Amino acid sequence: MTTACIVLLTIALYFILLFVISWITGRNADNAGFFTGNRKSSWYMATFAMIGASISGVTFISVPGSVAVSGYSYMQMVLGFFVGSIVVALVLIPMFYKMNLMSIYGYLENRFGVTSYRTGAWFFFVSKMLGASVRFFVVCVVLQTLVFDPLHIPFAVNVLLTVALIWLYTFQGGVKSLIWTDSLKTLCLVLSIVCCIGFISSNLHLGFGEMLSKVGDHPSSRIFFFDDPNDGRYFWKQFIAGIFMIIACTGLDQDLMQRTLSCKNFRESQKNMIVSSLVQIFVIGLFLVLGTLLYIYRENVMPHAPTGDALFGAVAWSEGFPLFVGIVFIVGLISAAYSAAGSALTALTTSFTIDILNVDTGGDQQQVTRTRKLVHVAMSLVMVLVIIVFYYLNDDSAINAVYKLAAYTYGPILGMFIFGLACRHAVRDRLVPVVALLSPAICYVLQSHSAEWFGGYQISFELLLLNALITALGLTLLIRKR
Repeated sequence: MTTACIVLLTIALYFILLFVISWITGRNADNAGFFTGNRKSSWYMATFAMIGASISGVTFISVPGSVAVSGYSYMQMVLGFFVGSIVVALVLIPMFYKMNLMSIYGYLENRFGVTSYRTGAWFFFVSKMLGASVRFFVVCVVLQTLVFDPLHIPFAVNVLLTVALIWLYTFQGGVKSLIWTDSLKTLCLVLSIVCCIGFISSNLHLGFGEMLSKVGDHPSSRIFFFDDPNDGRYFWKQFIAGIFMIIACTGLDQDLMQRTLSCKNFRESQKNMIVSSLVQIFVIGLFLVLGTLLYIYRENVMPHAPTGDALFGAVAWSEGFPLFVGIVFIVGLISAAYSAAGSALTALTTSFTIDILNVDTGGDQQQVTRTRKLVHVAMSLVMVLVIIVFYYLNDDSAINAVYKLAAYTYGPILGMFIFGLACRHAVRDRLVPVVALLSPAICYVLQSHSAEWFGGYQISFELLLLNALITALGLTLLIRKR
């Protein structure tokens, strides 16, 4: 049986299981079940689901592949994620529950006005659509190499088929189904990483203790970088950026907060947020250890193997490993990718329906259902188009592209929330979009010339915070005098 057939069979079996779980959990879901899971999710189920949802196909491929250049510096940002999760749990979650929000951007309407509300929703739409498309693009490229190229099927058909599969298992149950399907994906994801670490260690004839020693001695396993503030890997840059990245990309993200707000009450939601961020440290650590083992294997066995994003797949499907390892790689990859893409489609559908189309979810439920399903189809088609465009334009490492997009598009959202929470003054609501658009433009100019203007200092992951601060400062200029 050819590699393409094996991959297709693996994906087919995985999706059969996914569809069964989705049908069982979502067959009686109403609109409230789609948007909020009826607020009946247990915190531990939401926590388990959040692990798979927060780890995308980009993380699965790019984090292990990046250790040769960046070491374990990503862990510095993950530590910042934990601190940021505590802020989200203590500040944002109680507020969202108190306001009984179905979409978290309803806060902006209550605080500033309708124009600010729409601005936040549109920035989320652009950011989530681009970010989810970049993440899913990585997976489509791998599938194109392993499956569709050998079958002479063009990339556009690949993308259309894979997004169609995601649409099929999310269109009925929404969040109510995602809590359960994402739990399956988390299980498959973690097991696949553990299995790959075990097989590579065994192939290198390393016991557990020897493996840890070998990884610890390898130059790629350096975690902390305190020596050069101009380096993009500098600890305080990544740690502080991680704090605000999780506040913006989780706490102010309709996608991940939709799961969190599906918990029964804000206390359970807080437990979910904090515990899931702790577990994420361990899971990311597994990815980084796997990355070092992949490069050790390359140095000793496959010196001509590709590096970067292509390394994991090349090793997993090499002749030195049994077929099972390649299958495990595919299961882990699609678990990560489809979890991120499925939740993104659900969140985009929710935000576009409620925030942008201004559908009254308490009105005629049949009309709400029709509108929601049409929006769901439209979001899927837009994602297909964006992935295809990115395929022809991409010239950057996938994980860096994701965070660049997040910094430019989540920055204004973060700045609006910071200003709203820190200052009680009203602003000129109709001018808020001007500030929200100018801030990323100013950040782009500053980042492009930072080394030239600031004595070699390079703006990297701290761009998100800079963007948010410029937005917040811009809003102070719009304060209405009483």
